[in-house]
Amino acid sequence: MIKLTAAVTALLTVAFAVSPVFTAPFSGFTPDQLPIPQVNPPVQPAGYAFAIWGVIYLWLIISAVFGLWKRSDDTASDWHNARKPLVVSLLIGVPWIPIATASAIWASVTIILMAIGAIMALINAPKRERWLFQAPVALYAGWLTAASWVSIATVFAGYGILLGAFGWAIVGITGALIIALLVFRQRSSAPEYFASIIWALVGIIVANTGENLTISILAAVGISLLTLTLIKHQRA
Repeated sequence: MIKLTAAVTALLTVAFAVSPVFTAPFSGFTPDQLPIPQVNPPVQPAGYAFAIWGVIYLWLIISAVFGLWKRSDDTASDWHNARKPLVVSLLIGVPWIPIATASAIWASVTIILMAIGAIMALINAPKRERWLFQAPVALYAGWLTAASWVSIATVFAGYGILLGAFGWAIVGITGALIIALLVFRQRSSAPEYFASIIWALVGIIVANTGENLTISILAAVGISLLTLTLIKHQRA
């Protein structure tokens, strides 16, 4: 079973990484996907920030190949336990772009499930070879945490539920920070998790420069909070 899971993880990781090649580029929900069109919502990072996917894809592939090559025997139970939720996340991730272009609601549901799987994989990550499993999965989980809240905030604003785009941007950033801190309490040895969320927050600041000062300030406060948390942990 361990060898099979390792092989499935490697196969899904490669499929996940190459899936964007076979789909139309996705840079957010189109105006016709939501009753209230969300054009450049304030919660969405600037376009350049999505380049982080290149690092995530490559690092996950390296991890999966190493895991199949060196950590697929009966002594790799620690890798095996972490792979299982990762497989769930990747399995959803392979068709995620077509799902997102078809339905904003299902895009949100599925990316939340992807994030949960990635976070569970991070929490159960093996302590050995942390650069070959924990670190790439942490980067992946962190970006999905941020992306989940971007999706939630955009969809709720797009359906006019309680708040507008500005209000949901505040909720989205705050929600991402709360989840980030809760996850970090469970796996404080993974600063890469915070790193990808900080990257997203910087992208939000860039996207809102000169337009939404409040959102930029909130994102900057979030960056400071996560950075101080990391420093405090390093000193402990």
